[in-house]
Amino acid sequence: MRITKLFSKTRKDSPKDETSKNAQLLIKSGYIHKELAGVYTYLPLGLRVINKISNIIREEMDNAGGQEILMTVLQDKNIWEKSKRWDDNAVDDWFKTRLKNNTELGLGFTHEEPLVNLMKNHINSYKDLPIYPYQIQTKFRNELRAKSGIMRGREFLMKDMYSFSKNKEEHNLFYEKMKEVYMSIFNQLGLGDKTYTTISSGGSFSKYSYEFQTVSDAGEDIIYIIDQEKKLAINEDDFNEETLKDFGLNLNKKTLRSEKSIEVGDIYSLGYRYSKALNLKYTNEKGLDEFVYMGCYGIGISRLMGAIVELNSDDKGLVWPREVSPFDIHLISLSKTENYANKIYDELVKRGFSVLFDDRQDTTTGVKFNDADLIGIPKQIIIGEKRIKNNEVEIKDRKTQEIKIISVDSLYDLL
Repeated sequence: MRITKLFSKTRKDSPKDETSKNAQLLIKSGYIHKELAGVYTYLPLGLRVINKISNIIREEMDNAGGQEILMTVLQDKNIWEKSKRWDDNAVDDWFKTRLKNNTELGLGFTHEEPLVNLMKNHINSYKDLPIYPYQIQTKFRNELRAKSGIMRGREFLMKDMYSFSKNKEEHNLFYEKMKEVYMSIFNQLGLGDKTYTTISSGGSFSKYSYEFQTVSDAGEDIIYIIDQEKKLAINEDDFNEETLKDFGLNLNKKTLRSEKSIEVGDIYSLGYRYSKALNLKYTNEKGLDEFVYMGCYGIGISRLMGAIVELNSDDKGLVWPREVSPFDIHLISLSKTENYANKIYDELVKRGFSVLFDDRQDTTTGVKFNDADLIGIPKQIIIGEKRIKNNEVEIKDRKTQEIKIISVDSLYDLL
């Protein structure tokens, strides 16, 4: 993509109404636009990052046996009343609205109830189980105070998977598998070294759950590291005698390292809670009816993007991991090199590289360099007038700032 064709622009100053680093950098570098508190539009560069994160997650979900669907945002009040989660006293972050005929609806903040209701049309026999549907969809939560940039918004993108199993034993096999799948995802996103499988309360879903917490000063949680090698931790809020006993742990806070962290994912055993509330049953091998055993597995995709920014940036701007960078290469054409740079751009694209090409002719070298560092693509190729006389270009590593001078003939083999 040529920058002259890219409508989104970088900004000189950070937005004054944002305090989080992720939102400041993403707005300044032209990745997102703030519509209102907790609500952001993803511009072309930002959407490319979101799509790359989504595709890594999607591939892992598919490999784990997941089947992708897309459910409705609008929620039927009657279904949610069956689980007693329509009442604002039970769930205080609903967005609710009414149709012109005065029918009350909600905007989905999660999808257990409607998916269970849907599965009543597809689960009849033990032969239909297990099933692992998932979706990547926009959620809405009426947060009292939206903060932390795109890591905690009122409108956000989430992957939610649900498991439907014959019994607890079958469920547990998948539940344990998903711990490994999630860590694989975070490793691919460049967060694995700082992410811990964390013992936590199950909230309204179950007694316990596992959160996936990424260590960062921007985090809202505190975790205690139990086992560094196994990447295991416990949430400060759940560090108590009962939890330690249930997990067979003999720990003392004073001997453990504590860290601030960002919750980037979670998994829950739902048991029979929603299948009983909405009467989701199957017929077992003996011809008897049994309730379906459930689990749920969430990852906040927009929150992940924010976490990646918090951990991969410096005083110059963003420093994207290669796996989620919007482009493979940032190609910079300096003065009087247009024709030469165009040829390299065409060849890079022909060879399958995705390239952001700064082909602006009315912009200073300094501005181009500053924008390249702000945008944060891992590799920069600089086409300068002096270098091309020797059939050479400069390759700059965004993270280390190291610059190498190489021949154009060897360029494509080194990328």
